Amino acid sequence: MSDNPLDRRDFLKSVGATSLGIGAAANAMSAPKSSGRTSGRVVGANDRINIGVIGCGGRGRSDAGDFAEFGKKNKDCCQIVAVCDVYAKRVKETAARHNAKPYSDYRELLQQSDIDAVIVATPDHWHGKMAMDAMDHGKDVYLEKPMVHTNEEARLLVNTVKETQRILQVGSQTTSADIWWKAKKAIADGAIGEMIESQGSYHRNSVEGEWNYPIDAGAGPEAKGDDYIDWNMWLGSQFKLAPKRPWDPDRFFRFRKYWDYSLGIASDLFYHVIAPLNICWDEPQFPTKVTAAGGIYVFKKLPDGRPDREVPDTFHLMAEYAKGHSLVLSSSMANDTHIPGMIRGHEGTIILVEHGQFERMVPFITVKPQVKYNRQEQKLIAIGGEAYEKKFGTKDYQIPIDQRPMMEAHIDNFLSCMRTRQKPHLDVETGAKAVVVINLAAQSYREGKTMYWDAKNWKATDKPVKA
Repeated sequence: MSDNPLDRRDFLKSVGATSLGIGAAANAMSAPKSSGRTSGRVVGANDRINIGVIGCGGRGRSDAGDFAEFGKKNKDCCQIVAVCDVYAKRVKETAARHNAKPYSDYRELLQQSDIDAVIVATPDHWHGKMAMDAMDHGKDVYLEKPMVHTNEEARLLVNTVKETQRILQVGSQTTSADIWWKAKKAIADGAIGEMIESQGSYHRNSVEGEWNYPIDAGAGPEAKGDDYIDWNMWLGSQFKLAPKRPWDPDRFFRFRKYWDYSLGIASDLFYHVIAPLNICWDEPQFPTKVTAAGGIYVFKKLPDGRPDREVPDTFHLMAEYAKGHSLVLSSSMANDTHIPGMIRGHEGTIILVEHGQFERMVPFITVKPQVKYNRQEQKLIAIGGEAYEKKFGTKDYQIPIDQRPMMEAHIDNFLSCMRTRQKPHLDVETGAKAVVVINLAAQSYREGKTMYWDAKNWKATDKPVKA
């Protein structure tokens, strides 16, 4: 596919980037013309960064609180000045909490000239469009995982960052945890030799069934006042983001159970594993081959007899990479016993987490050299040879991990990059390499076949790609 940024603007036009459905305001809020972008303010070292929040659900409110708290602790370096949501109550409550300007349409928020950056914390199917619109209006973006909902959106988002030169940090805070950067250094130092396999898991066991969040009785598109929800805007069918459907509170409040808006375990949880693994490997990589399995084994029906979910409650994937290693991930929402997280090499193994999920704070990682017993000398020798043994030894050793909260570190990294214009920890290209695995895995599960990735053409195929 073409790498011409014009095809991105054509895409925005095709999904109604300038169509507001609110009369004359459409022209005022259309995407900037000529260069395709509006230059954002240059943020100085001591300037306070103004942030708008798009999406005031659970994650959006949490992000807003974390950014506000970080600002208070660091000389008022940032503040929340605007918030937006299609649910009137959420907007009202979040705006009051931060003394911020409320919006019901994110395109109006993007017109607020003093906003330097936006947090996009909406359902997944909106991520790509909102991030592109924001950057076209000169805003830097903190974009919640899984970054985008489709591989085509990933390609377009990569192009948008290149074209606009905006800072985009994907909001998987795990990537700013020290554990991954210490693992990256150990690998670069030669502690495990040639990499063979990475493995991990993400397991939970909720009595209600994962993502069955509370439903606000009385809220909906026919309600008045604080209970009003702009259902049509939330669906995004006018922008070809999801099919048009009658009001369904289960889909609104529990969107992660439905393919139209989320990929379930793959996008909500596996992104927290795949993205940081891409960071600690020698370089971020696209997969060449992905296969997945699983099913809805426990959470099959709602109390009223309707199907509880579309996405699986148990899900596993395997991915292969051109450099000659594989990734194995396992997850269930019906059992909370984890598989140890580790990176295996021919000469050693890095044990990241032994008994918990990847994003858990741990005091150290363990490097376990691969050894064999020399019968003649009656001692253990390193598989990596004398040079390896001299540098790393033959016994397990531990590397201490900085215990700074990962969300604090991730926010700090994003705001610092806004000032320096340097690449953030989870930049758009690294984020894309992670989301492609997720999307291919979901496609493999749904279609019942192995998927391959044509990185040159940003294309999924069910046949191996010739080198």
